Amino acid sequence: MTSLNKYNEKRDFTKTKEPRGIIKPSSKKLKFCVQHHLASHEHYDFRLEYNGVLLSFAIPKGPSFNPKDKRLAVKVEDHPLSYRTFEGTIPKGEYGGGTVMLWDIGFYEPLNDFKEGLKKGNLKFILKGKRLKGAWTLVRIKENNWLIIKENDNYANYTNINNFKTSIKTNRTMSEITNNQKVTKLKTSRKDAIVCGIKITNPHKIIFKNPTITKLDIALYYHKIAKKMLPLIENRLISTIRMPDGYNTEKFFKKHFDANPYLGKVILKNHKKPNDYYYIKDEQGLISEVQMNSFEFHIWGSKIEDLNHPDLMVFDLDPDLNLSIKDIREGVTDLKKILQEFNLKSTLKTSGGKGYHIMVPIPTKITWQKFNTIAKNIAKLMEQKYPDKYTTNIKKDARKGKIFIDYLRNKKGATFVAPYSLRLKAKPSISYPIPNTKLTKIKPDDITIKDILKN
Repeated sequence: MTSLNKYNEKRDFTKTKEPRGIIKPSSKKLKFCVQHHLASHEHYDFRLEYNGVLLSFAIPKGPSFNPKDKRLAVKVEDHPLSYRTFEGTIPKGEYGGGTVMLWDIGFYEPLNDFKEGLKKGNLKFILKGKRLKGAWTLVRIKENNWLIIKENDNYANYTNINNFKTSIKTNRTMSEITNNQKVTKLKTSRKDAIVCGIKITNPHKIIFKNPTITKLDIALYYHKIAKKMLPLIENRLISTIRMPDGYNTEKFFKKHFDANPYLGKVILKNHKKPNDYYYIKDEQGLISEVQMNSFEFHIWGSKIEDLNHPDLMVFDLDPDLNLSIKDIREGVTDLKKILQEFNLKSTLKTSGGKGYHIMVPIPTKITWQKFNTIAKNIAKLMEQKYPDKYTTNIKKDARKGKIFIDYLRNKKGATFVAPYSLRLKAKPSISYPIPNTKLTKIKPDDITIKDILKN
């Protein structure tokens, strides 16, 4: 009895178009696939090549890129290697009757001995798929019940699987596969867009609802503003805020490199552990991050060629909500006066939120420790000079009726919102550089992506 007998016994191949179960020799590059299966219960079928067959697991909720999620994976009968590219419908009444979409395909690299791992109930591997990537673990908890868990590597929280609603093979949706539709006129409305040589998938996904801003709108905004933005952000380590699922959904902060060929990589040791950080080199790198659903950009105060010597200081004027716009603007004027007393030139930008940001270029080569001390002393001086108006205490209670002078972004490893970056807040505002003469005319969240796109 071969391991495919059970597979063959469950199917009537005169009725289903699924391939017959024949064991074939495994190749040197081990394959895997994932099929989205709309049967009596919707699930994802996860399959790994092993000993001439596909080890198969049914995952009710599908795999998750969040290492905190432990998704149930029920081990089912082995499938033939030829099943790896199967897509179509299984007739109603037949085993597994329903629609099968080829959701992902690729290769994998085992990280432990699978023969021993199957006995002990622990399989570790790296996936190299079109959608699933990085290190994963399958752990048996009881009989055929396993858990599939994403390891905490550079692909942790990479994206949400619900972003992918079409076949990796035919680009059809589930309904198109069910109705046996070819991808013709239906695809024109969902057609991928090309911005600066980068393919923008799901271009019409809504990121803001009022006004309506799509993923493509954001890509076009960054394309339009790139010449102004790049001199200020290129070759600085960045972090981004990603929102994979669009309007009013979960966001997460991303600061580690994820094998994007359009980006630069720097390896830094944090607490003796090396980590990959990344930076934008050019416009393609900027747009490629938008394609990966990174819409808000934060930058370091130093450049990659000299990470230990910062050159850009920032102060964030974060007001108590009860303060007037007049009070906030007065804060900008007061801080600029103090900076002028120290012969420090500064530039102004809106935060895209409640306050303003003041940036101070530092031409002298100094250490992070000295840099941070200077920023702290300036903020403290402001607090001492106007104790009723400003505070350097980060606690919310301490800023009642005051403006918090946030100087804490001036430490190594800390980031601040990049000039021209979109903010993922209630409305599509931008942290936009403005001249001092416009301070009394432009509020912190006045300038939006719509303003730039229509000009």
